[in-house]
Amino acid sequence: MLRAASATLLALALVSPTSAQAQTQSSMQMSGMATPKTLIEAELQHTTSGTSIEPASTPTPMLMSQHGAWTLMLHGTAFITDTQQQAKSPRGEDKLFSTNWIMPMAQRQLGPNGEYGQLTLRAMFSLEPATVTSRQFPELFQQGETAFGKPIIDGQHPHDFFMELGALYDIKPTEHTLISFYAGPVGDPAIGPIAYPHRISASEDPLAALGHHQEDSTHIAFNVLTAGVTWRWLRFEESGFHGGEPSEQRWGFQPSSNGHAIDSYSSRITFSPTQNLTSQYSIAHITSPEALYPGEDQQRQTASIMYNRPIGAHHNTTSMPGMNMNMDMTTPATGNWSTTLLWGRTKSLTDGSKENSYLLESLLQFHTRNYLWTRIENAGRSNELLLTPGEPLPPHFEESPIGHVAAYSFGYGRDFRIAPHLVAAPGGQFTTYSTPSALVTTYGRHPYGVALFVRFRIAQ
Repeated sequence: MLRAASATLLALALVSPTSAQAQTQSSMQMSGMATPKTLIEAELQHTTSGTSIEPASTPTPMLMSQHGAWTLMLHGTAFITDTQQQAKSPRGEDKLFSTNWIMPMAQRQLGPNGEYGQLTLRAMFSLEPATVTSRQFPELFQQGETAFGKPIIDGQHPHDFFMELGALYDIKPTEHTLISFYAGPVGDPAIGPIAYPHRISASEDPLAALGHHQEDSTHIAFNVLTAGVTWRWLRFEESGFHGGEPSEQRWGFQPSSNGHAIDSYSSRITFSPTQNLTSQYSIAHITSPEALYPGEDQQRQTASIMYNRPIGAHHNTTSMPGMNMNMDMTTPATGNWSTTLLWGRTKSLTDGSKENSYLLESLLQFHTRNYLWTRIENAGRSNELLLTPGEPLPPHFEESPIGHVAAYSFGYGRDFRIAPHLVAAPGGQFTTYSTPSALVTTYGRHPYGVALFVRFRIAQ
């Protein structure tokens, strides 16, 4: 397992240029550009998955270089985590594992006179199929997807090796209007806010949100097509995609149990009135998302508010295309505060049952290298949690809501530069839970977990 986890660090080190290589790159990387001030400027950066958006003031650690007409970017994160969980026996497991992703991206102007169109090519990869053994890592009260054909109970599945392969094309017919198109065999449709692996408010937390499958689990979907239009601070999007969750064969383009066809759709409205604030509401019809319940379609709704505030004198140290380069870059922000408030609901279109999840995340970066965060959740759970982990579904089992689990997480980490363009942050997190009455005899009233980790990140 140590060899598998260290493969993530090796991958990040291999893609980070040496100091000599960095000196040959364009002045764009070294000097940086201004932080975007509008929704349209933030969209054109495309530093998140799919077409999701964070507040324009959100910092994004990355490397950049210019090669002819192309601007090349690279960012990525890897955790090596040891988790220890305490609950009523036999619940609660311990494990060493790594969660990770890396995203290369290329942009260029492409359109009439090179002025009105922008092409973005983006990929995202993860080594989690190798660094998360047994097709899951332990997380109390988490559920969703399968391992070896059995429901995952008290665990989180790994991501696919191909997390995203997509192309985006943006047309800016006027100063305050943007028309956007997105397509990918693997991608992120217009549902929810930025998924937890890429949200800045969750960026130092090594574990998945309990409400992941009510809030943002569609961030890896097959055959995604999205079109959107933005006017000033308001954006409307429509997506078509394949609703089935990825199969357990996570190294390739394996079909879900019902193939790859575009059979689901979603709508999202985004409102971003200021540089520090963005919100969204989305609704989706998802065809047969879960392999264990074929033929059961879902309606999903999400709503979120994200607030980001740089702390200290703020001039962006991240290079971004299309911004003014003639700025003083000598006084970067010494910190940042980011908060997400999120609601997600899934409704079975077979029996009408609903599960709601609520999340509050907040991350404070202070004195440049220090991170302090919390995640507070109230997550709807189903009666799958009464089953024995690792066992198949009983005959004629029908999933139904059973109650809400409250989870309270608190963590701290500190950055250290360990190589050119690579930082590491050792840290720790403590989580305590409040168990609903229907699950107390299974888990105990207040189980808890501790995670110790080292987080690696590509940085300038």
